[in-house]
Parts: sequence; C-alpha cells; structure tokens
Amino acid sequence: MPVAAVYDDMSSVAITNRSRHSLTGLCPFCGRKLPLTFHHLIPRKVHRRPRYRQRYSRDQLARGIYLCRDCHDGIHDTYSEVELASTYFTPDRLAADPALARHFAWLSRQRRSTG
Repeated sequence: MPVAAVYDDMSSVAITNRSRHSLTGLCPFCGRKLPLTFHHLIPRKVHRRPRYRQRYSRDQLARGIYLCRDCHDGIHDTYSEVELASTYFTPDRLAADPALARHFAWLSRQRRSTG
C-alpha cells in the first residue's frame, strides 16, 4: 500500500470501542502489518475532567482506533493528553498533522517483524 493512500482516506479507519482480543492487521497510519494497540481518541487521563465529561458522552469517551505500537508511541511522544483531547481527537486530524505525518511516513519505510 503506498504511503499516500494511507493518509488520503481516513474515513475507512474503524472507530470502535476497545476489544479484549488482540489484533494484528494493517496500521491505518504507517500501513505496516503488525500487532495493533488501542488508542483512545480522547485520552483516558482527561475523562474525569468536567470539561470533557460535559462535552462528550460516555460512549464518545470510550471510542478509539487500533494502530501499531510505533505510531501510538509517536502520537503520545509528540503531544500531551490535553492537546490530543482538544485538537487531535479524530483519525483525520492525527493524519493531517505535519509532524505526525513525517513520523508515519518514516515508519512506513521501516521493517519490523509481525511479532
């Protein structure tokens, strides 16, 4: 899958609640086939704050996407939980960020075994 295709259409990224089953598949950001981890679109650290409890329902707070560990770590290394919750709360916004896009593009060229 070409890297450009990974970023162009984030509408196909499944926003879901966490599953108890471990998943392996294509990461929606780097396109590599790896074990996937669950990323809360609104980080759990801010779920108790009144601002977020009033703005979002319990189901909305629980939603997230599955992505590889390297992309997940890159997201959390780049932005704080508050920045993620207030600005980068959709897959489209994450993919559109220039710093994260560079990181995802770099990861897409890396080799890593499927574990």
